[in-house]
Amino acid sequence: MDKQQRAGEREKDDGDGGGGLLCRLAHLVLPYLEPTDLASVSATCKVLHVVSKAITSRRISDASRHLENHPIPFFNSVDSELYANFIYTPVQTLPSSPSIANLCWGGDISGRSDRVRPDPFLVRVEGAHGCDCGSCDSDSGSNCPCMDFSGLPTRECGPSCRCGSECGNRLTQKGLSAKVKVVKDRRKGWSLCAAELIPKGKFICEYTGELLSTEEARKRQKLYDEIQKSSKRHFSPALLVVKEHLPSGNVCMRINIDATRIGNIARFINHSCDGGNLCTLIVRSSGALLPRVCFFSSRVILENEELAFSYGDTAVNSTGSQCFCNSASCRGILPAEHT
Repeated sequence: MDKQQRAGEREKDDGDGGGGLLCRLAHLVLPYLEPTDLASVSATCKVLHVVSKAITSRRISDASRHLENHPIPFFNSVDSELYANFIYTPVQTLPSSPSIANLCWGGDISGRSDRVRPDPFLVRVEGAHGCDCGSCDSDSGSNCPCMDFSGLPTRECGPSCRCGSECGNRLTQKGLSAKVKVVKDRRKGWSLCAAELIPKGKFICEYTGELLSTEEARKRQKLYDEIQKSSKRHFSPALLVVKEHLPSGNVCMRINIDATRIGNIARFINHSCDGGNLCTLIVRSSGALLPRVCFFSSRVILENEELAFSYGDTAVNSTGSQCFCNSASCRGILPAEHT
């Protein structure tokens, strides 16, 4: 490049006031900002306003950050909140600071391939033996030892099996299987709704988030209770506690999953006193130490219908938050953790 050409390039840069460079940097940096910071930056100049608007639009279009099979858009006709801000994980994770790559949301993904779905098995059993099947699909007549169907799958092939990811007995391991959307309700806050007709018995999603010890779960629940009492803003914790009584009858397995800060779209599924239209199933996989909490449609779900399940028994809870499920059997309060 000669001197004249270099001078021309400098004049070009000076002519747009450095807007070109600012725009390129903004596209790299702004996707890491939280909503309030993004809004503040947006008000500083025209270039940053345009970039911020594009990032916000991408965030609204897909809560899953392109980690699911279908985009999950936000819809809000209630107030000015454009989307719910949280870190999306399609699989279970341990309580730790997520990598910086997971914090980027709303960047320009044109020309990039889809992100690789993380391993769904948080902890594996060393030396476990699974199936040696070539195909484990029940329709093929396979006698796969991992299969255990009683209307819905309660046991699947896992990390100790030789079958691949396309195996028919890995139904709950492939991510979101129905089109859904996140819709703002005036009383409930954000809720999850069907974006298409969903047949009975269809896998919807699993409940993902930070897998906690019981001690840590109780600490967080206490903290969330204090925040709810002291905060003037609406705060919706998403700490799910599932208790399973094992066959012996003397042992209860407890699973604590906190999706308040890190989780998937299951965090938006609200409670219904009549059980809702989802059934909760604990699914185990060969070679995986920890089971996963999965949701299936308990009946046909119409397009635009809200998805809901029962959080638990409200009979022993007299201090819970108000329930707005509007079911015929609504008891007026939400279940508490100790139920």
